[in-house]
Amino acid sequence: MSDQLVVTFNAGSSSLRCGVFKLAADGPLQVRNFHIRGLPGQMLLTEKDLKTGRLQEFDLGAPSSADRAHPEALTHMLARLDALSDLGNIAAFSHRIVHGGTDHATPVKVTDDVLERLKKLEPLAPSHQPHNLRPIRQLRAHYPGIPQIACFDTAFHRTQPRVAQIFGLPRDLTDDGVLRYGFHGLSYDYIAHTLARSYPDLAAKRIIVAQLGRGVSVCAMKDGRSVATTMGLTALDGLPMGRRCGALDPGVVLHLIMDRGHSPEEVRAMLYEQSGLLGVSGITGEMNDLLTSDRAEAAEAVDFFTYQCGRSFGSLAAAMGGVDGVVLTGGMGEHIPTLRARLVRELAWLGAELDEVANGLGGPVLTTDQSRLPVLMLPTDEERVLARRAYEVLEGHPTA
Repeated sequence: MSDQLVVTFNAGSSSLRCGVFKLAADGPLQVRNFHIRGLPGQMLLTEKDLKTGRLQEFDLGAPSSADRAHPEALTHMLARLDALSDLGNIAAFSHRIVHGGTDHATPVKVTDDVLERLKKLEPLAPSHQPHNLRPIRQLRAHYPGIPQIACFDTAFHRTQPRVAQIFGLPRDLTDDGVLRYGFHGLSYDYIAHTLARSYPDLAAKRIIVAQLGRGVSVCAMKDGRSVATTMGLTALDGLPMGRRCGALDPGVVLHLIMDRGHSPEEVRAMLYEQSGLLGVSGITGEMNDLLTSDRAEAAEAVDFFTYQCGRSFGSLAAAMGGVDGVVLTGGMGEHIPTLRARLVRELAWLGAELDEVANGLGGPVLTTDQSRLPVLMLPTDEERVLARRAYEVLEGHPTA
């Protein structure tokens, strides 16, 4: 297997990521990385050779139409993969799939039946699932016969107790799969493994992990397993995000449709694309831009976000009967020290004491030696999880 490659695909609404991995002694080793961003507009490709550190950028131009942006981005990506035959043979493709529903608690090889069941979940993840599934179909035609493996963002949370998964809805709906699934499971999986390897004493305790990226959620873990999380049936629930609303009184949705005359399609677009930090500020959904703005609306959006994070930390600590450590991860957690400082201060009542110098340097420990609650910043790596899980499926036993 060491001369075989696993190629990972992480397809989103505005980008397409692809990683090329070989199996090494301590687990999958990434040798090449591709990232196309800017969809559905001007496409920009970044290619990195992890062995040499060489980074190249290419302007791929605009797609022929907005509807063709993602298929054309995939075509560009396949051309890059075709040129990598000297690295080895592709043993499998591994895909991030946002929603696995009730059927999938572990990675699976993609069959026609699996693909059809995952397509039925598209209404529950309209911004993600169609893009997740498109590469599978295109790769089938381009590389026939090579196994494709689906890894699910929802799978990590299937260990939660039933009371953490159900809603206060009629039982027949619960039995039909209307549940709190949770998302960002690949990222949480990576953090759980990192804690187990680098902070084993902490990993065995009660940990809150905040995934702070384009999507935002928080997960409570005991002994590396999910016991509660902020997202629900869809990735709209929980904390406010760049453009997504976060937790919302369902009566607001009824009011918008029944009393204000909005169509369901208009409300869906509002909640997924026009709300969150963008909606509150009326300026932007980008945290960095809000933090540097001198407008009162920007400050209010940041205050709203940190307040909601603080509430979620308290709720998840209660779900575990306490908390022994907190991890911040994702793009905002990794790259915005001002936000990290504010979130650590939200945890002061639980015993967190910010170390200004350590936070400025990026951690990994952001709190002082005297802090009763350690807070860490750990970068996440969903692509490595996709590769590791694929090797597990191919070889039939766990890898590092």
